Amino acid sequence: MSTDKLPALGARAFEDLKRTNEHGAEYWSARDLQPLLGYSQWRRFAEAISRAIESCQASGNNPDYHFAAAGNMIEIGKGGQREVDDFHLSRFACYLIAQNGDPRKPEIANAQKYFAIQARRQELSDQFAADRERLELRKQAGEEFKALSGAARQAGVQDRMFGVFHDAGYKGLYGGLGNTAIKAKKGIPEKDALMDRMNATELAANQFRMTQTRDKLARDAVKTEARAIRTHEVVGQEVREAIKRIGGTLPEQIPPDEHIKQVEKRVKAATPKLALDDKDAAGLLGDAAKED
Repeated sequence: MSTDKLPALGARAFEDLKRTNEHGAEYWSARDLQPLLGYSQWRRFAEAISRAIESCQASGNNPDYHFAAAGNMIEIGKGGQREVDDFHLSRFACYLIAQNGDPRKPEIANAQKYFAIQARRQELSDQFAADRERLELRKQAGEEFKALSGAARQAGVQDRMFGVFHDAGYKGLYGGLGNTAIKAKKGIPEKDALMDRMNATELAANQFRMTQTRDKLARDAVKTEARAIRTHEVVGQEVREAIKRIGGTLPEQIPPDEHIKQVEKRVKAATPKLALDDKDAAGLLGDAAKED
């Protein structure tokens, strides 16, 4: 892996954070790398690391050579310290984390340019990158749907009215069209879940609509079913107006995308096999790998 003329990922350059372990091998602390890749929450970054470990296995390389769980002492004020979870990462591990990070983060986009595998280099195609982005957004939208349902229940929405509540958000965002009407307009089969046929732009708009509704229900201390339903519709309308103001495409005018299951199959089939040179393959073990 070449390190010539590589740009910095942030205020501190990636190479400045490099350390050396007892095997003489270079490594990076995940806690050091986290802010450079634009993650404010360790939990989210740990999820990216987990995906990277799976990707390492799928690429035909041993994750144990590249990801080592470790503890790290941090300052907590008044001279105190506490231990937090950390990982020691090889250069290849850092590359995989960047490839499996949130593609909407500019730091991740920069990092994906930063790392390059020179031996049998296999760059991700534009289609593969778009597929990964859509899969991540679909996952996040599903999680937000569940979170919003919980918030709606706390705001007084009864189970029998959940369909009406969620439809209100769609009607606000889609100019009066509910779930069934949106499918009819776009020619989506009734059996398909609407979000499974949304492209990345449409998914992002709906995720924002749900996030903002959940926050507003809590902020306004909504406790009646009728007000919760109206709140969801109003937030949808506000998101729609924002799209209009910036000249974006209104969601009902966005053609349906292929089913998300097809995207999942394509991404799984396209998992690259990466052959590393001896130095990179040894990862955290360095010269000790030659003795095994």
